Amino acid sequence: MSISLGDGVPEFNLLNANKSLGGEYVNSSDYFGENGLIVVFECNHCPYVIASIERINQISQYANSNSIGFVGINSNDASVYASDSYENMVKRAEKGMPYPYLFDETQEIAHRFGAKRTPEFFLFNSNRKLIYSGRMDDSPKDPNKVSTNELRDAIDSLLNGDKPEIGFTESIGCSVKWKV
Repeated sequence: MSISLGDGVPEFNLLNANKSLGGEYVNSSDYFGENGLIVVFECNHCPYVIASIERINQISQYANSNSIGFVGINSNDASVYASDSYENMVKRAEKGMPYPYLFDETQEIAHRFGAKRTPEFFLFNSNRKLIYSGRMDDSPKDPNKVSTNELRDAIDSLLNGDKPEIGFTESIGCSVKWKV
């Protein structure tokens, strides 16, 4: 099961590794801003995420400064990738992360969203409807080679009261590490 453009945000209530932002658990309404919400599926070990951390932090701050909430969700099977364990999520968050970092241990939320890769972004408008899903830009591993910024363009369209010109892109990154 996965969501499509125009669908509502799947409800979630997940353990938060970034206690400096939010409580022990964060739900889908806690960080929904006046203008919407961005959910990014990410992890600790993926080289695409690692190379994008600074840009992810910047886009989260841009979103928050424009009343769009932002949360990260790690759905990877930590028994396969120990670096994606909740304990290691806490360590990463302690190094400085400007948004809640949630642990989807059962992978139920990743399935509801239809998340396939890390990083993968879902942008919801103020009516809680999905208006963009996919990649942040066309070069997650090398910021010097970025030539398109689909997520930022979608955010700007939302803020201008327009429908994003591009509503969907295939994300570029590691596959979600599913439990067997």
